[in-house]
Amino acid sequence: MPTHEWLTALMTMSVLLVGYGLAGRVFHAPLISAVPALDLRGIVTSNAERSVQAHQDHPNAEIYSSLDEAMTTSFDLVVIATANVTHVPFAELALSAGAHVVVDKPVAADADQAQALADLAASRGLLAVPFQNRRWDSDFLTARRVVESGALGFVHRFESRIDRMRVVPKQGWRGSPDPADLGGMLYDLGSHLVDQSLALMGPAVQVAATVRSVRPLDPTDDDVTLLLTHESGAISVLTASQISAFPGPRMTVLGTHGGLRIDASDTQEDILRTGIVPSLDWGVEPETSAATLRTFDDDNRATESRVPLEHGNWPNFYRCLAAAMSGESAAPVSMTDAVATLRVLDAARVSGATGTTVGLNPPAGHAPAN
Repeated sequence: MPTHEWLTALMTMSVLLVGYGLAGRVFHAPLISAVPALDLRGIVTSNAERSVQAHQDHPNAEIYSSLDEAMTTSFDLVVIATANVTHVPFAELALSAGAHVVVDKPVAADADQAQALADLAASRGLLAVPFQNRRWDSDFLTARRVVESGALGFVHRFESRIDRMRVVPKQGWRGSPDPADLGGMLYDLGSHLVDQSLALMGPAVQVAATVRSVRPLDPTDDDVTLLLTHESGAISVLTASQISAFPGPRMTVLGTHGGLRIDASDTQEDILRTGIVPSLDWGVEPETSAATLRTFDDDNRATESRVPLEHGNWPNFYRCLAAAMSGESAAPVSMTDAVATLRVLDAARVSGATGTTVGLNPPAGHAPAN
């Protein structure tokens, strides 16, 4: 090995990506490749076609047919991007082998399992990090900036929607009726919506939800609405739907002195699907996607302006993770936060099944920022 390649190998941290479906191929692999401190040295997939694709996309990575086979080699970081039901056992195997782990959402089937995973990682001095990449969405970063500026006054209401129209349900585990598979919208897109809500609005103390299966051929929930009451007295209205022909605004934030509306969704997912790897100009949204800010003075005179969207920055998740693995900073997302999100989702599942409002005691909130 030439000297420069040997030095680079010493400076980088080895990564094993488990799963090469949509999540592994489109989301994780390009984001990992965009961070010089991380080296994608292994990919696990049992699918023959995906194995060929993985080798074409990443010729320097070793392709394994199982996680057991891959774990005969030492890796610094193992990224779990497989079916939901495998998240916990695969993460446990990687932690037991001495590797840090990233676990795609939902981390586990319930909050207790996520907490057990956090405890295992802590006992071994390792990081277990939930992949909440949508904290680096352009729309959410913009909403957070405006809220923190104080321009809206006391923020009393947050509305967030991820609406799509898909007449024919997806096949595979995402459409499985088996509760263990965690198919459906509540634990899929709901994980992002709840994580963003807790990050922006603070701890939740109460959850009411409708969790519906509307399409005739869909045994899972395809239309979900959550109403969260926060410790501050504010509320969040969160919607995830696969049957919405007229999507509403992506986000609306209302305060005592005004409001912010963001119509367009972050485009990073769409761009990654085209095969583009993040670069220096990554995450810039079209000017037409600017948010609308409307504020009022004490005489109820309105001022309306267009607010440019912040640059989306999904690669920052793995940049921050590399720094955390080096001991330079905290993890980009705490497993404690994933536990809080799952407590809300668990409560929503109960609320949807029983038609009751479910209290959260203690409140479900994120760990304090370091």
